[in-house]
Amino acid sequence: MTNETQEIVNEAQAATPAVDTPAPVMTPSLTRSFDIVVSTASIDAATEKRLQKIAKTVKIDGFRPGKVPMSRVKQMYGQQASWEALNDKVGEAFAAKADADKLRIAGMPNIEPSETKGTDGELTFKATFEVYPEVGDVNLSGVKIEKAECDVTEADIDRTLNVLRQQRVSYETADKAAAKDDQVTIDFEGKIDGVAFAGGSAQDYPFVLGQGRMLPEFETAIEGLKASESRAFDLPFPEDYHGKDVAGKTAQFTVTVKNVAAPKLPELDSAFAKSLGVPDGDVEKMKTDIRANLEREIAQRTKAMTKSNVMDALLSAVSFDVPTALVNEDIERLQDNARSDLRARGIPVDDKMALPADIFKDRAERRVRLGLLIAGLVKTHELRANSEQVDAQIATIAQAYEDPKGFIKWYKTDAARMAEVEAVTMEDNVVTWALSQASVSTKAVAFEELMNQQR
Repeated sequence: MTNETQEIVNEAQAATPAVDTPAPVMTPSLTRSFDIVVSTASIDAATEKRLQKIAKTVKIDGFRPGKVPMSRVKQMYGQQASWEALNDKVGEAFAAKADADKLRIAGMPNIEPSETKGTDGELTFKATFEVYPEVGDVNLSGVKIEKAECDVTEADIDRTLNVLRQQRVSYETADKAAAKDDQVTIDFEGKIDGVAFAGGSAQDYPFVLGQGRMLPEFETAIEGLKASESRAFDLPFPEDYHGKDVAGKTAQFTVTVKNVAAPKLPELDSAFAKSLGVPDGDVEKMKTDIRANLEREIAQRTKAMTKSNVMDALLSAVSFDVPTALVNEDIERLQDNARSDLRARGIPVDDKMALPADIFKDRAERRVRLGLLIAGLVKTHELRANSEQVDAQIATIAQAYEDPKGFIKWYKTDAARMAEVEAVTMEDNVVTWALSQASVSTKAVAFEELMNQQR
């Protein structure tokens, strides 16, 4: 045994580690352990091999590359090479033992020097780890699942057209008192105890009454005024107002209305149809396109609602513990996603921003449990997605784009996108299987209820 290896052995077998690192928390029912033995001779050989590799490229002043004496290389890199060799050999021994015992390891093992000492020329370690649970099959006979359904009516198309018109509203000056939905242009000045404050004054400021851009008391004071009319009023700022300098205080405002403009919706004519992408301005074709888009969106939302019902039913039909390691990994993914979402909203966030794990734990546990459950069902009932199903899924997605063929060609060039659509298709197969096994009833869902749900 080399001196470098002996030092590593001494550290690895030390009774009290220099740093008291708590062992990772594991799910008791899924926790397993075994001892692994590594020969010091194999560590020596691996260390020597590493040092020889380092010697070929290491750069040290006074020596040409590849000509540094091995004694100098060992002096500088011996301990590092020994540690790396030890870690590799312990990892190899762990993997071999787990494979021999036919164990499906979940997460990373916790490996520590064993209390059982090895013979001369051997190191003994104790590995503690979690295994994947035995999920078993799922019996859905007698389980009730609601399948969501929704029909698109002419009234739904009319409501959608009205929304589209409101999105393209214009405003025309009108000789009238300001009311909700009118656009007003105002001058205003606010003071607290006779002193003006930052953000409390503006000239020619336009906004639409009823859209919530201003405090309700402010908008109420403007309603009923015509152009050139003024009003003075007190406005109490809420205690939780975003402007901390004025939060909880009462300001005195003077407002002068300079213009009142009434909303004007565009007519349902050829020009409006063209603005929605109908080249020839055919109004009936526009309505047909809107119906097709609504039906596609409704189909996706009812499918998602039914899928959620199926997943709830699957989880209620079987019970098993999940590995803590997998839950923790998913919590980290959810935390990363949350940080990315905050950045997308314009909130400055760095990767070190602390997000409490507890707020993601329940969701992570559900995701992990569903993932294990779905994987088990796919294997047991041969529910993997085939190429025809994947192609059909991509074609459905492509219908929402102007150039479906171009979209399909682009979509298939990315392995990550393909893996994602294969996973979604596989979940659809699980849903179809579950519906075939359970007691299914149809639930009619109102169009507005479905469209108002968060996707």
